[in-house]
Amino acid sequence: MSRIAVFNSPLLLGFDRLERVIDQVAKSSDGYPPYNIEQTGETTLRLTLAVAGFRIEDLKVSLEGNQLVVRGRRPEEDRARTFLHRGIAFRQFQRSFVLAEGIEVAGATLDHGLLEIALKRTEPEPTVRTIAISKAPKADAAAAPRPPRIVDVASES
Repeated sequence: MSRIAVFNSPLLLGFDRLERVIDQVAKSSDGYPPYNIEQTGETTLRLTLAVAGFRIEDLKVSLEGNQLVVRGRRPEEDRARTFLHRGIAFRQFQRSFVLAEGIEVAGATLDHGLLEIALKRTEPEPTVRTIAISKAPKADAAAAPRPPRIVDVASES
């Protein structure tokens, strides 16, 4: 599948990193564990992951740069158990979510097999900054490029 560069415009400067993040997120869509993202208020969100069977000590939520990373790792199970059907996945996982600038993690709770992570959007103060324009330094005469040498060649008649 070929991909069209979204940020290919010369007017969008410095978005190459964002494009790489979008590529990374597109490639890491495993589907486990399932999750919901809901807006709970004007500036609040809740991320809910279904982590049935995982205990608090089996889970780790961290903020790595602008990525919210949720990891789950269960210790080895008792080998003496014999399953006739095993439909509940207890495999280890890592799920990453890229957070936009201004999104903060407010906290996380685990209840009835659901890990809920509260997110809050803070509005940055709008800033206007004037950039001073300075006069370019004059070129040094010794460093200035020399004009081309013109040689007059008289034709002989």
